Amino acid sequence: MSVATLGVWRARYELRTYFRSADTLFFTFLFPVVMLALFSTIFGADGDFQPAPGVPALPVAQIYLPGLMAAGLLLSGFQNLAIDIAIERTEGTLKRLGGTPLSPVSYFLGKIGQVLATGVLQAALLLGVAALVFGVELPRDAAAWGTFAWVFVLGITTSALLGIALSSLPRTGKSATAVVVPIALVLQFISGVYLFFWQLPEWLQNIASIFPLAWMARGMRAVFLPEEYAALEPTGEWDLGWVVLALAAWLVVGLVLSRLTFRWIRRDA
Repeated sequence: MSVATLGVWRARYELRTYFRSADTLFFTFLFPVVMLALFSTIFGADGDFQPAPGVPALPVAQIYLPGLMAAGLLLSGFQNLAIDIAIERTEGTLKRLGGTPLSPVSYFLGKIGQVLATGVLQAALLLGVAALVFGVELPRDAAAWGTFAWVFVLGITTSALLGIALSSLPRTGKSATAVVVPIALVLQFISGVYLFFWQLPEWLQNIASIFPLAWMARGMRAVFLPEEYAALEPTGEWDLGWVVLALAAWLVVGLVLSRLTFRWIRRDA
């Protein structure tokens, strides 16, 4: 079979495995939805919220939706794959796959295919809950959904490749969670997921802007928040051109690191 055919076959297998894992489903697939419900219930009891003067008041769910959408991309790609591949390496699954016709490229395609499929389902669920349960008014123009599409594809692919690259860092599957989860958690706090990005100190905004999650969240804010909210960004604009460049650069970094660091077994094993 061709590399692409093997990749599709592997993606089907990965999807079946993913949906059979209860902890993976909760901590990567359902987690953004749960957090949206919590924030909306806790902070939205008094009605619409105005986070800063000069911007329209919105439902709390709408203000948190962009950041949680970006966090979903990070969790599905970066966190999920980094932990999952590290465990597969420790358990010997990768060693066994290395003795089959499955190439690293087909393996990558399978993982990324699984992440794309689950990411689409997660985004649809998150949007459905936001609109139907919490009254968020979703964009009505094609341009906004076009922006959503390219931010989503670039963001989740970049996250997946960086997750594959990071999977080589934990020495064992047991230590993978301790290595990966704190990184993902810190990135979420400094990138505008749980805290409003415009309220963070400038130096912390600058640090967050080095990493892709801050750009994913900015792109999602451009989709789901009114134009007046662009004034709260560091430059006073959405800067979608810079979002493209930043995510594309990290995608290349993730691709190169994945290919350089990936091994069916650890070198020091």
